[in-house]
Amino acid sequence: MPSDGAKLKSLALKLGLVETSRNNEDIQSIKIENCIGFSKVPVGLAGPVHIVGPDVNGTLYAPLATCEPTLVASCSRGCKAFNRSGGLRFDILGDGMSRAPVFAFQDPGRAVAFYRSVPAFQAEFAAWAKTTSRFVQLTEMRPAIIGSNVHLFCHYTCGDASGQNMVTKATSYACSQLRKKYADKFAMTDFYLEGQLASDKKPSWGNVNAARGVQVLAWGKITSASCKEVLGLTMERLYDLYKVGQDGGLRNGLFGSNINTANIIAAMYISTGQDAGSVAESSWSHLTMEFDKSDEGLIVSLFFPSLTVGTVGGGTAYSTQRETLRALGCLGSNKKNALAGIIASFALALDVSTLAAIANDTFTDAHMRLARGENYGKL
Repeated sequence: MPSDGAKLKSLALKLGLVETSRNNEDIQSIKIENCIGFSKVPVGLAGPVHIVGPDVNGTLYAPLATCEPTLVASCSRGCKAFNRSGGLRFDILGDGMSRAPVFAFQDPGRAVAFYRSVPAFQAEFAAWAKTTSRFVQLTEMRPAIIGSNVHLFCHYTCGDASGQNMVTKATSYACSQLRKKYADKFAMTDFYLEGQLASDKKPSWGNVNAARGVQVLAWGKITSASCKEVLGLTMERLYDLYKVGQDGGLRNGLFGSNINTANIIAAMYISTGQDAGSVAESSWSHLTMEFDKSDEGLIVSLFFPSLTVGTVGGGTAYSTQRETLRALGCLGSNKKNALAGIIASFALALDVSTLAAIANDTFTDAHMRLARGENYGKL
């Protein structure tokens, strides 16, 4: 009888997945179901840029796993503009990971009784959750009544892991203990581990208001000389388009305010072994520009409320991902905040460069030239 691996290999070849299944020597160590091999994604180095922040002070390159031809060049140009003006800085404003179970009751009155009792058993719930991991720590428990259901928003810190699985395990166990002790008292009728209050892998205002990941602010200055020499336009024109985009985004009901930060998030998530599904919740960001009247520079900042990253566990254990994390100085313990700050910094560099390309009308030409080999030029 052929093994499961042999069956999968045969199926892959039958489906025409020859290149995908060719390099499968490490397949036994991969923790996904029915693994047949690897999808090759090009990785380019963007930068360099000097970055200063908690546990970071150096000149770095960003490993960008992407199929978009203009991404590396544009990010590198933004890095060059900031380097000419003193580099980039970041700071960490918060950290957390959430899970929001739901308890169902016979009627709203029973739900209200449970809702009012939540503060009384929060410490007990936290102790139960803590027994599942030495790194997980409950920091907030917030109930919300919807009909006869009580959604229980649980917020944790998770050490250097991104924490999705950690909080799932902790919440599941703590809820099982809570139900054993209090189900009869409050006439619980049902239970669900998640009721959408935690916005797992989905953008939401909840993840803007409470970090589901690392909350980080990156900033830097663009001088007038750097703007003209590197970005090819005046600061005034760059700022004018920024303001125009603010107005357009408001009219469009845009969720967040950035140029294209998802490009960097996705590319660096893949290269460093993060959960690519978390790009949805992590890419919300707020780009701001302010004139510095003291030296006529333009201060540019980018705020991320929920960058879901980790430097241990999950995809960070695989060989190429470990290499990129090591190159960034972010492999292992006490490096999660540094990784978040570095990602935010490169995202800021890309946003400024892309905004400049639109403002000086080189955006189309760059894409046609780098993606298609066409010399498009300006109309």
